[in-house]
Amino acid sequence: MKISIASGKGGTGKTTLAVNLAAYLALEHDVILADLDVEEPNSGLFIHGNKTYEQAVYRMIPEWDSEKCSLCSLCTEVCAFHAISRVHDDILVFPQLCHSCYACSELCPVNALPMVQKKIGTLKQFESGKLTLIESILDIGEEQAIPLIKHAIRFADESFPEETIRIFDAPPGTSCPMVEAVKHADKVILITEPTPVGLYDMQLAVETLQALQKAFVVVLNRYDIGNSHISEFCRDKQIPLIATIPNQRKIAECYSRGELLYHTIPEVKKALDQILEYFQIPLQASRVSKE
Repeated sequence: MKISIASGKGGTGKTTLAVNLAAYLALEHDVILADLDVEEPNSGLFIHGNKTYEQAVYRMIPEWDSEKCSLCSLCTEVCAFHAISRVHDDILVFPQLCHSCYACSELCPVNALPMVQKKIGTLKQFESGKLTLIESILDIGEEQAIPLIKHAIRFADESFPEETIRIFDAPPGTSCPMVEAVKHADKVILITEPTPVGLYDMQLAVETLQALQKAFVVVLNRYDIGNSHISEFCRDKQIPLIATIPNQRKIAECYSRGELLYHTIPEVKKALDQILEYFQIPLQASRVSKE
């Protein structure tokens, strides 16, 4: 099973839920937690393991060969992203705009735009018992997160057995990086908070997931602040609200120390049990706790 944990906005508890759910499942199951918030990954602050693998990640961009170029300008016409421009007798390539579609390189009649590698980030793998953390970090100055997110998902799929549970900690918001992180998932958990901003951004996330035709549920964090509009929205739209997490100072204190919550905070453990029960994922620790 692949579960993406997403949110319409930052700061709703997405990483908190992802790391605790992954660590809780890893008590008995083989679990991969892929931190796909590649611009600012922070799952590694909570999951402490041994680094077992590291690799540089590249994407392909065109490189102009002035000696071969006939200045026909075909490349500037076929580039849908305006990543290539002609200025007098020079062809300029803008790597930040390039989407590695290969159109300019493949259609160039004199092969003057060969594709070359450009480093965009680093992927690291950490092991902690049955839990594997995959952390991808975008290089400073790089603007496109999607190629690195795609690489991390492909690495998780190809490097581990199919029966391994995969949890994707998605980037916040509803833009392209979030879409890339959720479109491969079997289930999506939207975590939000009961505030006007939380409701507005969740509505955007719901519209995005509905357009993608993805099955999703909602977890409500800090449910005892704000108002009841989130609950009413879920009820009116028939969206499953499967768990709630209270607003507690102790949760904030544990989080600030980089600690997992389900060990010491019963309400968080109860919320994780409710999620596992909804997804029908067996966990002996969950049954023992209920008894």
